[in-house]
Amino acid sequence: MRALSIIPVEGIGEIAVGDDLAGIIASAAELRDGDVVVVTQKIVSKAEGMLEAVDGDDPVSHKKIVERESVRVLRRRGDLIISETKHGFVCANAGVDLSNVERGYAALLPEDSDRSARRIRDGIKARASVDLAVIISDTFGRTWRRGLTDVAIGCAGIGAILDLRGSNDTYGREMLVTEVAVVDELASAAELVMGKASDIPVAIVRGIPNEWLRKGDVRSEIIRPPDEDLFR
Repeated sequence: MRALSIIPVEGIGEIAVGDDLAGIIASAAELRDGDVVVVTQKIVSKAEGMLEAVDGDDPVSHKKIVERESVRVLRRRGDLIISETKHGFVCANAGVDLSNVERGYAALLPEDSDRSARRIRDGIKARASVDLAVIISDTFGRTWRRGLTDVAIGCAGIGAILDLRGSNDTYGREMLVTEVAVVDELASAAELVMGKASDIPVAIVRGIPNEWLRKGDVRSEIIRPPDEDLFR
């Protein structure tokens, strides 16, 4: 079993619309081949201009944006909406968030987080001459468990799923259904050094197996198609 290192990247600073995230990350971090760079959705949305003005004195003024960004509402409870987004994510308030953005604005999810991850990865490779992977992370709740955890909403240069079907467990029995969402696990691990209020929106996970590094994306590998979903 190999050890993993999780390294916070400091000095990113405030991100504005149009900022070159790849260049900023490449300048702030000491990167190596095989690294996984985990970037929070919030700074990707800021750089891509996925911000909309809301009434800063009205805590529910963003709800009309939530309704617009939802392709289907699954549950409502008070001001909370659990909905499906156009990306296929099922999450609270269609991913529309007021935290860690300037008062009077709401942050929306990137239009295509896998594409955003590819763009950042390509930019870092061009500047730092390293072959690495990028994960874009966001904070989700869990249906039957309390507490939040970070998951991957986009990735590039790493397979989203580690498929163990057909291999044997420690007792020699063939595993028939085991698929590990490694990008979610790496996103959650990175969040431990980034935190929610520490102004560290980027972290490096170092030491993953080389065989995990391949072409991959969240949308086709992680999102469960409706015909496989037992709960919608």
